[in-house]
Amino acid sequence: MKAMVLAAGLGTRLRPLTYSVPKPMIPILNRPVMQHIVELLASQGFNQVIANLHWFPDVVQSHFGDGSEFGVEMNYSYEDDLLGTAGGVRGASDFFDGSFMVISGDALTDIDLVAMREFHESHDGIATLATKKVEDTSEFGVVITDDRGRIQGFQEKPDPTEALSNLANCGIYMFDREIFDFFPEPGTSKLAAPGHPSGFADWALDVFPALMDSGAPFYAHEVDAYWNDVGTIGEFIQGSFDGLTGKVDLAIGQPEIEPGLWVAEGTDLDGVEVSGPVLIGPGCRIARGAQLVGPLVMGADCTIGVGARIKEAVLLDRTQVNADSFAFGGALGALPRG
Repeated sequence: MKAMVLAAGLGTRLRPLTYSVPKPMIPILNRPVMQHIVELLASQGFNQVIANLHWFPDVVQSHFGDGSEFGVEMNYSYEDDLLGTAGGVRGASDFFDGSFMVISGDALTDIDLVAMREFHESHDGIATLATKKVEDTSEFGVVITDDRGRIQGFQEKPDPTEALSNLANCGIYMFDREIFDFFPEPGTSKLAAPGHPSGFADWALDVFPALMDSGAPFYAHEVDAYWNDVGTIGEFIQGSFDGLTGKVDLAIGQPEIEPGLWVAEGTDLDGVEVSGPVLIGPGCRIARGAQLVGPLVMGADCTIGVGARIKEAVLLDRTQVNADSFAFGGALGALPRG
């Protein structure tokens, strides 16, 4: 079964973290977000994968290579200019020869993709959207359905008092190849603007309205899985903590050496005061007298000076905290490439 991982976006809401690395490569529990997604696909039978790339494409390709290390056959589609939420999929259309999955490479989830595929195959539609109930609809595009799950319309971030649905669009889709018949002609996207390439297309403004206008069957699949689009620093930190506490199954593969403390190989905590939950990545150098207070997530190869105190934060790979300094909250470091 084939799938596409969307990995071309700029991740502007996560700046400055994404100034030097693409958003899908931001680490959650010492693995890129996209690695969690690729491994999820592999574990559920989607073993032929293509990813669209634009921002620091070599960082993604050098990590995943041909995909064999992660249980998939990995392919790549390069976008010199961003093609939009749907245009990137059309740009890779030659890869698909039947039904296929589309999933964000920069969102964190443990969704049951097999169940979604089975639901898609059980109805007569050519498109299925994953949806999840949310409390605050003003943060999401919501999907309006009938009692069979057939989509009747959409609302974009409605006020809860005006929302006709509380089902958020998760940005995870199952399509038949016929979906490409509903794309706009090149250069006619409703989001077309000076500088947009002719192949630009948007799901919400171009493709989904065309499906609705044609009367083509179009369904929503409601899920109760974990889903976090990791769109802000706060969501990034929350995703890390949720992985630590098991709210999302990420199979982090690092031992919990005592309740609330996960430490990778190559890190010595002799003389360090720790109050969990704390996750420490491989190769970190933490001086005696340092104090680590959770929830705290530390990436690989970090250096913590004597007497430094770090509380309720995320330290990205290779972050340095000077001796006797204090770091509280937020995400520190910018993943400098060594």
